[in-house]
Amino acid sequence: MADPLQKIRIDKWLWQARFFKTRGLSAKAVSAGLRVNGLNVSKPAFNVGPGDVLTFSQARQVRVIKVVALGERRGPAPEAQQLYEDLDPPQPGSGDDVPPVQRLEGNSRPTKRDRRKLDLDRGRTLE
Repeated sequence: MADPLQKIRIDKWLWQARFFKTRGLSAKAVSAGLRVNGLNVSKPAFNVGPGDVLTFSQARQVRVIKVVALGERRGPAPEAQQLYEDLDPPQPGSGDDVPPVQRLEGNSRPTKRDRRKLDLDRGRTLE
């Protein structure tokens, strides 16, 4: 792996660790506000290294991550999970969960209210 004295751009590391699908999305997340070791960071070019603790929001959750290693590439998920340690793992069922929409039998079309609930359910599966 990398030398402990080396550092990498924070947007690139978040992308390599698979927290965001694209590097552009990770740069937007950094620009929106992120903390590194308690220090507010808003520049995607900020360098991080092993031992740094990142606090950022992702999909309506606050993530607290410790950088364990620097990546050489954006590899598969098991490889990416070795780059960090999750200090506050997400709890199942946390947040404002919307119960699934109950569909009626027959040819009835969903009401406007039902469509909104369906859109909420679909939106959560993408996050």
